[in-house]
Amino acid sequence: MKIAIIYSSKTGNTKTLAETIKEALKNQNLVYFNTPSENIPTADIYIIGSWTFKGSPTDDIVQILKKLKNKKIAYFGTAGYGDNTEYYHKLFERVKPYIDSSNEILGYFYCQGKMPIQIKTKYEQMLKENPSETKYKKMIATFDNALSHPNEEDLNNVKKWINQIIDKN
Repeated sequence: MKIAIIYSSKTGNTKTLAETIKEALKNQNLVYFNTPSENIPTADIYIIGSWTFKGSPTDDIVQILKKLKNKKIAYFGTAGYGDNTEYYHKLFERVKPYIDSSNEILGYFYCQGKMPIQIKTKYEQMLKENPSETKYKKMIATFDNALSHPNEEDLNNVKKWINQIIDKN
């Protein structure tokens, strides 16, 4: 079985997941491991990952997803803001419209990922301008929690996820 891992990563979170998936699949026939390219070889399974930008995958990943037809796709991602399965499900629901209906979706995996410090600075400024807005305090707390992700538990979970997918296929 030929496998391609395609990912987009801005701060290294999604790349860390991609590398962990690659490590978990070291005994498989990996034909591609890199960021999006025009020269991705044909594979039996495409494992595609993106960081989350305004609740959606990045444009380069969207373009890859739109091109694939009659393929098996497993999707993974990182999101700085969210930290629960309900939020991750909503994010994946935003990915699904980019996946042609001829494809088989094998599953998805998300975990939290650290965000650039500029985001915390922005949240702190918003709180300073609106001190009574409790949502800004929550946003700062979420930012602080995200600093430790992806953590060891996230990495173990992504390995378990991808191994289950490969075992079924």
